[in-house]
Amino acid sequence: MTTTVSFKGKGGTDEKGELAEPSGSAKAPAVVLIQEWWGVNAHVKSLAERLAKEGFLVLAPDLYHGKIAKDAEEAGALMTALDTAQAMKEIAGAVAYLKEHPRGNGKVGVIGFCMGGALSFAAACHVEGLSAVVPFYGTPPADKVDYAKVTAPILAHFGKNDDWATVAKAEEIKAKLDALGKPMQLEVYDAGHAFVNDTRPEAYDEKSAKLAWQRSVEFLKKNLA
Repeated sequence: MTTTVSFKGKGGTDEKGELAEPSGSAKAPAVVLIQEWWGVNAHVKSLAERLAKEGFLVLAPDLYHGKIAKDAEEAGALMTALDTAQAMKEIAGAVAYLKEHPRGNGKVGVIGFCMGGALSFAAACHVEGLSAVVPFYGTPPADKVDYAKVTAPILAHFGKNDDWATVAKAEEIKAKLDALGKPMQLEVYDAGHAFVNDTRPEAYDEKSAKLAWQRSVEFLKKNLA
């Protein structure tokens, strides 16, 4: 189960998120989980719980401040209305919260899906103190990022049948990072958009989801140890 917690965004705003703790009492690597365009819904909470079972301390900041989309039209409206700069401040606050949490080992990564994938790339550029970044099928607008500022290794997952977050866009990002000498591992799957979301049968691809999840856990454990 996740627990709703309060934390301060960068700049002092009062924010909330869903926290999942690993079993035991030992120090654990920490991960900020960034929501899909639907909001911090049951699926996002289930991902937080899965990460906690893998041994991570997890916080999913509620970037929509309590709103959860009922359909794609509403999700699109909420995503369009999102203030990216403010979202970065909230994600930075979540990172700071986890760095100071008594269960945390001091290292924090970011993982995000769909809209959260795009925001993960943005966080790699704008949020200090990250040790790993794992975007899933999301790319940010070019004017929202400066890849020269990336300091953490990136593992990105994309579906070759995704018409929204295309492999071509992912390859453009990788080329920019390669030119800057920044490490980015790009993994492409025989799947479409949102292939990890097991609440959407039309999108979920079990084989790709399991492989991407395994790679992500290994990558995060390696870089957050």
